[in-house]
Amino acid sequence: MKKAFLFLFSFFIFQTHCFGFESSIRFVQVTDVHFNSQSAFTVNALEKTVKDINSLNDVSFVVFTGDNINSPQPEYLEDFIKIINKLNVPYYLVIGNHDVAKSKKLSKEQYAEIVHANNFLWFRKKWNYTFKKKGYTFIVVDGAKEVIPGSVGYYRADTLDWLDKQLSKNKKNPVIILQHYPIVNSPEFGEARLKTHKTYRPEDYFAVLKKHDNVVAIISGHFHVNSETMQDGIYHINTPTLLKEPHAYKIIDIVSKDRLSPIIYTQLKEVDE
Repeated sequence: MKKAFLFLFSFFIFQTHCFGFESSIRFVQVTDVHFNSQSAFTVNALEKTVKDINSLNDVSFVVFTGDNINSPQPEYLEDFIKIINKLNVPYYLVIGNHDVAKSKKLSKEQYAEIVHANNFLWFRKKWNYTFKKKGYTFIVVDGAKEVIPGSVGYYRADTLDWLDKQLSKNKKNPVIILQHYPIVNSPEFGEARLKTHKTYRPEDYFAVLKKHDNVVAIISGHFHVNSETMQDGIYHINTPTLLKEPHAYKIIDIVSKDRLSPIIYTQLKEVDE
């Protein structure tokens, strides 16, 4: 049996804004599962990952940051939800370019309905939403397209306006943004693929961020690589696809103490095969 390998990466974040509380939170990011009910490989990878996460201590929640299923087929989503329902902690979902397509009869609305039908605790109908844990505000931002799906992310003007309002509303709280499409390119992804997997007009997104000083980190998927970088005081975290062998997910710890800005520690955790 191959032992699980733990890669530790830590980074200290210093921002001009200090938050008046002391709190720590640990959560898990799983991304780009590309689940396919007909593929024993993807079923096995997800089941083992759920079991592995359940063996961890002090995890507050798990977030799946898009491309949860490999193609927009309702049965894939139903089986995906049935497996992740076995998690011992709450989970949150982001949708990506592989998740929805109106032409395949899996719109964003239908996606939410299927999740709710298989998990009665899921009550959200919109894919821009917020939740709070231990003094931190988490904002899920939707950049997926359901009419003409594609690998280029698109954060609509109304989505960015909503984000602006949420950041203002939570100006006294440290904010972590969860999304599928990164807004900072990862050189590890390769220049050729960056052209086809970029985010449309990221400058519009950055214009919103520059108006606020409470965003600690932006956590994304989509690129299928492990990449972490600081830009303008915000820590941009990208995590590999679960499908890549060895299968891996990311443990993220955020610590705030002594009225200082939060410190982020990340661990890329390989699933024991």
